[in-house]
This record gives sequence, C-alpha cells and structure tokens, in this order.
Amino acid sequence: MHALKKNRPLRRIVLASAATVSGMVLLLSLKPHTSPVLATADTKSPTVSSSSAPSSGSGGSSGGSSGSSSGSTSGKAVSKTATGDTVQTRWGPVQVRVTTKNGKLTDVTAVQYPQDNPRDQEINSYALPQLRREALAAQSADIDMVSGATYTSTGYKQSLQSALDSAGL
Repeated sequence: MHALKKNRPLRRIVLASAATVSGMVLLLSLKPHTSPVLATADTKSPTVSSSSAPSSGSGGSSGGSSGSSSGSTSGKAVSKTATGDTVQTRWGPVQVRVTTKNGKLTDVTAVQYPQDNPRDQEINSYALPQLRREALAAQSADIDMVSGATYTSTGYKQSLQSALDSAGL
C-alpha cells in the first residue's frame, strides 16, 4: 500500500495546525514600513502680534481661563488676534487662538490640545487640521464635528466661539 493512501488523520491535523500557527505568527509580526507622521495642530508656529499680547495660563479647576486679545493697525488693514477660553475636556484642555483681518477670520491655531499619549496625538493629527479648515471656510464656530474626535471637536468649537466673541466677530 502507498504511504499517501494510508488513512492518517492525526498527521493531517498536526500539519494543518502547524501551518495555521506559522501563518498567524508571520501575519502578526508584520510591521508598517514607516510609522505615521504626526501633524501639528497648525501649519506654522504661533506668533504674537507686535503689540504685547498677554499669555493666558492654564485654567484652574473651574475649566477655563479668560480670553485675551490684541490688535495692531497697519495702514487700512486691521489685524486682530484673540485667544479663546481654555475648555477642559475629558482628555485634556483645548484652547484656540484666532487672527482676524478686516472682520474676516484669517487664521485659527490650536494653542492647547490633548497630547498626553500616542492615541491623543494620532487623533489630533487629523482632527485639528480638519477643524481649522472648517472654521476658516465657515468664518464662524458653526463647524462640523470630526468623527472619532468628539471631545476635542466640542472643546475646539467652544474655545473658537469664545475667541470669536473676544475678537468682536
């Protein structure tokens, strides 16, 4: 009788199990080619207007700090910078600074946002640029929430509204 024609179910089970385990080990050991790059909340580093803008510190347990604003006049164009209240979210504080020129929103910068762990950084690397684009397009705090970043989006909207109120928009 030929060796392949013999009925050996235990041998087939062992070989199938070994192949499955080997395949799972190989699959789980795969790593991405590069780690994802974490984007910052703004595309340029925050700058302070030529007039002295008071920096607002982290809020206490009350959940916020008063917004600050500063403005500078150069010719006919009036540029104004305002910082919104610090909003305490479940994952950390969120604070937004806006720059306006002639009554139009020209820049939005997240001054504070949750970044304590890699998951916060991952979420905010895609949420903050999207919230910034929405705010600049809407020219108001009436913006859509970012899926997966609900707490950050809520804090961003509240701080943005506070900054817009401080800027007089």
